[in-house]
Parts: sequence; C-alpha cells; structure tokens
Amino acid sequence: MGRLDEDGSDALVQLREPVNKYPEFVTYAVQRLKTLCPTMGKQKLAQVLARAGLHLGATTVGRMRKEPPKPVTPASGRWAPIRKELVPAGNRSVTAKRPNHVWHIDVAIVPTQLGLWCAWWPFALPQHWAFCWWLALVVDHHSRRIMGFALFRQPTASVDIRAFLGRVIRAAGSVPKYIVSDKGSQFWCTGYKRWCKQHGIRPRFGAIGKHGSIAVIERLIGTIKRECLAGSTIPYRREGMRRVVQLVVGWYNDHRAHTKLNGATPNERYFKRFPANRKPRIEPRAGWPRGSPCALPHSLVAGKPGARFDIEVEHVDGHSQLPIIRLRRAA
Repeated sequence: MGRLDEDGSDALVQLREPVNKYPEFVTYAVQRLKTLCPTMGKQKLAQVLARAGLHLGATTVGRMRKEPPKPVTPASGRWAPIRKELVPAGNRSVTAKRPNHVWHIDVAIVPTQLGLWCAWWPFALPQHWAFCWWLALVVDHHSRRIMGFALFRQPTASVDIRAFLGRVIRAAGSVPKYIVSDKGSQFWCTGYKRWCKQHGIRPRFGAIGKHGSIAVIERLIGTIKRECLAGSTIPYRREGMRRVVQLVVGWYNDHRAHTKLNGATPNERYFKRFPANRKPRIEPRAGWPRGSPCALPHSLVAGKPGARFDIEVEHVDGHSQLPIIRLRRAA
C-alpha cells in the first residue's frame, strides 16, 4: 500500500493488454462519427470506415457506440478536431449477370415543404406541384447504380416514361435485356409494351399486393427519402430540385457503401474498379500481428501497426445527409 501511495497504480504488477483490444481513441472516433452521421447504423458505419482504411466489425462498432464517453489524451497531448468542410460537387424472376442486363424503374412522390398533409379527404392536398414532385428513377440491378432520373410536376404518363427511358439508354450506351417495374398505368399499357418490343427489351412486372416483388427499386427510393432528403428543404423551382437530386445521385453512386456489394459502391461495381475497402488498411492496435486477418473484407496493413489517425468529415455542398469520411494518418 505504501508503494501504491508513493508511485501510483503504474508501479503495481499489471496484466498485459490484449492484442486485439482497440485503443480508446478508436472508440472516440466511432462515437463522434455517430454524432455527425446519425442516420447510419452500425453496419453502415463499419462499411464506411473500411472504405476509409479502418476495418472494424459491425458488432465492434455497435459496442463502441454504446460505451460511455471517456476523456482521451493521445500522445500529441490534444485531439485534432473533426473538421466539417464543403466540397463542390413474364412473371418469372430474372437474375442480373452483368451491368445493364436488368434495370428497375419506378416513380415516387417527394413532398415539398407544403406537404401532402394526410391521405384522406378533405385534408389531403393534390398530388402535383407545388405540393410534391414526381421522381422517376432507373437503377441497374447488378451494380445498384442509379442510371438516371427525371422530375415531373404531375402524375407521369406512359409517353413521359418512354421518353425518359430513351434518354437513359442513350446516356448509358447500352440497352438492357429486362426492365422490371410495377403495374402502374404508365407501364401496364399497350404503348409501353410496344416500345419495349421495338427496342428488344423484355418487360417484367411485379405482382400486385406482393411485398418484395420490386424490392430493389423500393429500397432505393426509401434510402433516398430517409437518408438523403430527410431534413432537407425541397425546392419549388425545377432547377433547384434537379440540382439536389443530382447531388444525391452522385453521392449515392460514388460514396455510399452498399451491403449487397460487400461494402463497395455502385460505381466501383459498375465500372469494375478496385473497391476502396480492399486497399491496405490502418491498424491502430500496436500488438496486432501483421499477418493476422482483420474484419471483413480482409486487407493488408499499410505501414506499421499502432498508427494513429485523424478523421475528416466532408459534406457535399453543405448537405449533412451526404457525408464523405476520410482517415488521415496523424503526424
């Protein structure tokens, strides 16, 4: 007890620190990212960090988020602040075997600030501008890449959908073999079916009232509404709304890690690029053997284990729902 009083707890015999234990500054970084990106779950945070160079398991991220905040003092004596910056910016199922093999198309309503109020009369507002926008989206099944979008001020007609698909096909330089949609009036009609036949496309339709029959495009629309547009001011002018959707589409294709793609982005799968989460990683555990595996996906260690890093969080054009996360080695 005298030695404890004179020299403190560091003078006592201590157990060795486990090799697989992460430093406390990693927990601090995860908690700060959760504060800055509240819409991301533990799996999405793990995928984003893996793309930046830090491989953590989803369960590890979940545990770190729940731990109480601790005062941490790194070797430099201070924390580098996390900086926020702006950057310019038939009924049978079909399986996509390559990019531009299967496309999905759907039309969704995006309410403006006036909103639609509620869905029953007499409190419901008309479903057209200036109470909402009609947003048409085309997504590639194989890569989950958004191939194009179109904005309408009122419910879309079949001729508008056909013109929109023609523009997307010309921009992609490829004609899909299948286009999957629901049985809306703009798709379930003679004009749309004839147009598909003229272009050598086989239309496929989701079953009415069957959940998950067009799950890919429905999940995309839900992601855009919940993660990308939630809390944003929806413009009334077409030019402003088009710019917002362009920013969302660009961020989704270039920076959003996709679980179905094992953490890769749609553009990496579509253009066959090497995924960022497979590049050499930062290893903050000083005692971790270099040859031991890390959280999926496995990658090599860049530099020496025990490295420290700073986190940079950028937001596309100031939109907090569109974060770009990077890790920079601390000096």
